[in-house]
Amino acid sequence: MFVESSRFTDPRTLHGAPAGPGRKRHRPVTSLLAAAVGLSTLAACAASGEEASVLEGDTITIGVKFDQPGLGLGENGEFAGFDVDVAHYLAEEMGFDRDDVEMVGVTSVEREDKIIEGEVDMVVATYSITPERKTEVTFGGPYYVAKQDILVSADATDIETVRDLEGLEVCQGEGSNSASRITEGLGIDATVSEAPSYSRCIDRLDDGSADAVSTDDLILAGYLAEDPSAYRFVNYPFTDEKYGVGLPYEDVEACEAVNKAINRMYQDGTAGELLEKWFGSTDLELLRTVPQFEGCV
Repeated sequence: MFVESSRFTDPRTLHGAPAGPGRKRHRPVTSLLAAAVGLSTLAACAASGEEASVLEGDTITIGVKFDQPGLGLGENGEFAGFDVDVAHYLAEEMGFDRDDVEMVGVTSVEREDKIIEGEVDMVVATYSITPERKTEVTFGGPYYVAKQDILVSADATDIETVRDLEGLEVCQGEGSNSASRITEGLGIDATVSEAPSYSRCIDRLDDGSADAVSTDDLILAGYLAEDPSAYRFVNYPFTDEKYGVGLPYEDVEACEAVNKAINRMYQDGTAGELLEKWFGSTDLELLRTVPQFEGCV
């Protein structure tokens, strides 16, 4: 049921780029609806609870990460990773043929905006469910519950717990609040630096300008799997990160379909296969049972 990769759409050229020869440009369901009816009609539909679900579209556009190894990586014109495979599985279970699925790259900071503005129909991109985000986006799932942990250079033997980050520099990706949980949540006096992406944080770890990178263990495991000799897990998990499937606000119909698909993904063994495929080479303890769903309303 899972796949190795998917066509890569460079997010830097997504807007305004001409469609290739013979390619039908996809417009998400919300955009199609706005083009087909006036804004007053759209408002009336929303008021009466009849706004179209993403399930009603002929095609579906899914936002995934494009710079996180093991989860969503865009290389040589293809997407590959755990989240990409999960997205394809969910789309198929939701009734979309593979040819009707388009993957586009999204960063952490722009996930809500992409959904709200109708540029994507769904986001599967290490998208942690939080109370604040739930005021703007409806979440299916979670499809995985990660733990926040710490990645350091292999030779950084003096960092054994999160408390050892006192006085050190911790890098987080733009739009993330991972490092802030260390400083604000745990009261540890570490310096937080922000990079455009976690890949850039890893670059800073490599060149010594950051002492540690802290975020979800599944994200860190992807980098560790690429070069096990260069990095070390501190193995000190201290939060639960519920990876949700982002959907347009109040699209309960799609949310329920996503939850059914996630349940099936674990029951038929696909989830376990995908986790082993992408992270089995690390010493990360992987969740192999269906996570408790948040609910769609």
